[in-house]
Amino acid sequence: MTLALTPAYVALGANLDDPVATVIAALEALKNLSHSRLVATSSLYRTAPVGLKDQPDFINAVAALETELTPAALLEELFAIEARFGRRRSVRNAPRTLDLDLLLHGNTRSDHPAITLPHPRMHERAFVLAPLAEIAPDLAIPGQGEVKQLLSACASQAISRLPAATGNP
Repeated sequence: MTLALTPAYVALGANLDDPVATVIAALEALKNLSHSRLVATSSLYRTAPVGLKDQPDFINAVAALETELTPAALLEELFAIEARFGRRRSVRNAPRTLDLDLLLHGNTRSDHPAITLPHPRMHERAFVLAPLAEIAPDLAIPGQGEVKQLLSACASQAISRLPAATGNP
């Protein structure tokens, strides 16, 4: 018996070492997630850091998956990928080799300390919304609204799309 596939969206970000190569490699790693299928990837985007300002710019992207995994199991898989890329968790908004955030898992809503869905700040961040709008412009974030409308409210946040040659795997 095959389980139903649930759409899920993952934000990728990196700003240490070679962040472009890291995000591209992480997108490749998402292709190999168990019980999941990578269905779309955004371009890569350069963005200024949020929170701790004295650090390099970030390279960001968003991936769309279809998965049989529960949100908790998917998050565990994402943490394992981060660890393979040398992610160390220190202070909030610190520089990182790779950050994978589970943004949405179907219509799941969760306020559990281990996992909050939808991601609690995704609707306020151009570095999530711009790549998400590229691959799912009509997507609605439960409790917040449509991605393309939310992105227009973030127009003051600096973000630039990288040339296609450095983007999609």
